[in-house]
Amino acid sequence: MVQVEFAEYVKNVLIHDKSVIGLAVAGSWLTNEIDKYSDLDLILVTKEKIGGDKNKMLAFAEKFGQLLSGFTGEHVGEPRVLICLYDNPLLHVDIKFVTLEEFHFRIETPVILLDTDGKLQEALNSSTAKFPYPDYQWIEDRFWIWIHYVLLKIGRGELFEAYDFLAFLRMIVFGPLFHIKNKNLPRGVRRVEMQIDKADFAELKSTLPIYDKQSILESLQNAVFIYQKLRLNLFDNNIVLQNATEQRVLLYFEEIKQQI
Repeated sequence: MVQVEFAEYVKNVLIHDKSVIGLAVAGSWLTNEIDKYSDLDLILVTKEKIGGDKNKMLAFAEKFGQLLSGFTGEHVGEPRVLICLYDNPLLHVDIKFVTLEEFHFRIETPVILLDTDGKLQEALNSSTAKFPYPDYQWIEDRFWIWIHYVLLKIGRGELFEAYDFLAFLRMIVFGPLFHIKNKNLPRGVRRVEMQIDKADFAELKSTLPIYDKQSILESLQNAVFIYQKLRLNLFDNNIVLQNATEQRVLLYFEEIKQQI
């Protein structure tokens, strides 16, 4: 696999670099799901803080191969990640630059490729990975206002915005909740085609409309039914349901259906 060959090359580049504590790899490498379409997720641990300094991050990345271009990950809330595209071979590589102290805090336990004096393994032994799970109360407090918002856009005829908001709901609500229902990590809609039950996947697909007012409205109706079912399956009694908001929004839903 080109990803394995690339990672090995990076390791050999760094092995004599005195500023480097170690190198690790995460992502699909950990679950043996790498294929020719996979990117590569590297974690580079340095003595001095580099993450967040784009010029220093790029200087490292340029050592690893034919770098076409790269940018930092502020759009996903992670400026310490440099998102790179290399050529020969053409490969997407995410490089996360952290200090040893930062290496303790992680969402998964990476595979160590280079550990100059054993400090990376010590860090893993003395810490625990914590993958972020969705806050059900946070979702419930927002869901019905989101549905009302989409209904406004459908009513006005702003179908692109309504269409895109359904994608937002799949990424933030339905993908994670279906993954949890199926005992997976809640990674948005990643690999839902392979990792969730066929019936669940069919329900998720029912939120995919065509560019048509009636189709978008039907997909939104399906989204409401799906959320209500997932809520029964996953939420416990500690979650305060926004019943009044839900009832009023569903009444408005009927008004929009009648208009259309």
